[in-house]
Amino acid sequence: MEGALWYLKRCDLFERLTPEQADRLNRRALVRQYKRNALIYSPTEPGQTVMVLAEGRIKIKDITPDGKETILAFIEEGELFGELALLDEGARQEYAEAAVDSRVLVLPREDLLWLMESRPELALSITKLIGLRRRRIENRLRNVLFLSSRERLVRILLELQESHGERYCNRCEIRLPLSHQDLASLIGVTRETVTVVLGELQRDGLIRVQRRRVTVTDCRRLAELGNGILPVRAPPPRHPTARPPRRL
Repeated sequence: MEGALWYLKRCDLFERLTPEQADRLNRRALVRQYKRNALIYSPTEPGQTVMVLAEGRIKIKDITPDGKETILAFIEEGELFGELALLDEGARQEYAEAAVDSRVLVLPREDLLWLMESRPELALSITKLIGLRRRRIENRLRNVLFLSSRERLVRILLELQESHGERYCNRCEIRLPLSHQDLASLIGVTRETVTVVLGELQRDGLIRVQRRRVTVTDCRRLAELGNGILPVRAPPPRHPTARPPRRL
């Protein structure tokens, strides 16, 4: 098995470690493997470690009192997660679950804080990461409160296009495999609602869905729809034989 340092250097945040910094993290870090659907941490655990995903994919989620799952984020290889432990070593606020078989690098909280003290640029990058993730969650909460199901789905597709997309001119492939239930858990609606709205967006020529993969076929129009430039849904065409009602 490769050492912890090999996995650590796959994360952009730790590309330029000094020999001393690399040695300390390499000695203290642990590499752990998780099967698909295995729980990595839960809100009952204290935040004593920060993780880097070495291989696989991680789902950050919350569970409502009635048992409904809400997905907060997907973590891809080379990304940091569990980062709120750096702000507070109290109990964690969410669940982390392996979406597929995964390998995780576990870093003690105190070692990463030590590194951040000696590397101000690292501290700034992690602060920006925390702010970006919090802002995305706040935006989704506003969407749930004020937008229709169709508008919410458009907004999450635009977010996924930015965070997990590969752009080709006016088309973008979202690399993240997503089931209808995953999308439903991201925007707070039922799986059936997602199925209906995805069908509408496909008929409108905005996206294509094939085997858990979503491709945005018209990035410009989808962005305009998400920003309220285009109407949410065009009214159905009037039947050519329909006549206006007679006045009495």
